[in-house]
Amino acid sequence: MSDTPFGFNRPGDGDDDDRPQDPFKGMGGDMAQFADMLHRFADMIGAQGAGGEGGGPLNWDLAKNIARHTVVEQGDPSVVDTERRQVEEALRLAELWLDERTTLPAGIRAPQAWSRSEWIEQTLPVWAKVCDPIASRMVDSMGGALGGGEMPAEMQAMAGPLIGMVKQMAGAMVGGQAGQALGGLAREVTGSADVGLPLAPDGVGALLPAGVEAFGEGLEVSLDEVRLYLALREAAHQRLFAHVPWLRSHLLGAVEEYARGITVDLSGIEQAVQGLDMSNPEAIQEALGGEIQLQPEETPRQKAALARLETTLALVEGWVDTVVNEAAQGRLPGSVKLAEAVRRRRATGGPAERTFATLVGLELRPRRLREAAALWRSLTEARGTEGRDAVWEHPDLLPTSDDLDDPEGFVHGRDEIEGLSDIDLSKLTRGLDEDEKPDEKPDEKESGDAGEEPDGGGPGGERGPGDEGPRA
Repeated sequence: MSDTPFGFNRPGDGDDDDRPQDPFKGMGGDMAQFADMLHRFADMIGAQGAGGEGGGPLNWDLAKNIARHTVVEQGDPSVVDTERRQVEEALRLAELWLDERTTLPAGIRAPQAWSRSEWIEQTLPVWAKVCDPIASRMVDSMGGALGGGEMPAEMQAMAGPLIGMVKQMAGAMVGGQAGQALGGLAREVTGSADVGLPLAPDGVGALLPAGVEAFGEGLEVSLDEVRLYLALREAAHQRLFAHVPWLRSHLLGAVEEYARGITVDLSGIEQAVQGLDMSNPEAIQEALGGEIQLQPEETPRQKAALARLETTLALVEGWVDTVVNEAAQGRLPGSVKLAEAVRRRRATGGPAERTFATLVGLELRPRRLREAAALWRSLTEARGTEGRDAVWEHPDLLPTSDDLDDPEGFVHGRDEIEGLSDIDLSKLTRGLDEDEKPDEKPDEKESGDAGEEPDGGGPGGERGPGDEGPRA
């Protein structure tokens, strides 16, 4: 058996005389054996459901099945009618309280209570958008590595079906990893917006009764208070996602930008498949499903996209913290303890950080969330609720990463440049007049007492073309 992947030689490899030039010779030269291997690959991939719905690079059918199995095997009770009513009432009351603390209207039209399995089903379409761009690059890179790199055209024609199947296997592998990550996340989340992304369908706000109960364990706060505090957070997130029209595409676009600049280290894959028996699909599956980890390599483009995503997510979370804590103050006795529990959860690496790191290689830095909350509080004190929420009107008005380093500087620096609607246009006009004066003075001297104006006349129509002197 050749130690070259699939029995193919890479161009430029030494000792060509000792290596088979025909891909079938690397497997004993038996055409029937090669055909049998292809059939076994196809059967294995068919059993895995490779490709899944949508035909994307990542096997989302497999991911969904693994995620649901992960939560069911540890217990995923169905939501009973009493829990459903409690969640719906908490979300409606949360909307009323938030009306007093933000100018953004309510964003929840359909309050819902989800089981963990329902969370997986409902949020999977958005996870597909988040993960597919990077999964596509990973799968293509793996297919190239397992296909032996560059090959002569005639070998490519023969190996095409095999490499296509290998890419499907790679998609199944990445789908399996995504399923495990989402299954673990489903056991930790309390609602649809824990990770700061718009995961729920439009107009839907949801809490997971099982997640709410798990969050409140050990806090010595009543379950009703825990549920209402988390409902405030869910409802605040949905107001942003519903009434800041650019926010959804801004967040998901940052992930896509990150994916476009990704490069994958293939050395681990190539080492894992060296010497494998390519007539044994189970051995290949075991090698691909082992400890191979595809870690994206950082590039300047990725770092810029990552900074943009981290900053926006921090601003979302900081704004939610600010309005929720204002709404809960004086109403929920345990609000301070609950807010601290949320901060502690983030600081120790909450579900958002772990899931991003597992699925797309993005890690969030909790310290940015604290700084963003301080910035929003300062904005509220300096400009009021309306002035604070007006910052969401356009992405160019949002604080930058540098502004998070100096929240006070951002807040007080905005007094000079409030926004497009508050610019004093007379200042711009005066500046334009001053720029024109040096050109106008020579004309005025030449015109002398006649006071002739340039074509177009003066203001108010006092001079027109062809006028020879001042009007009476």
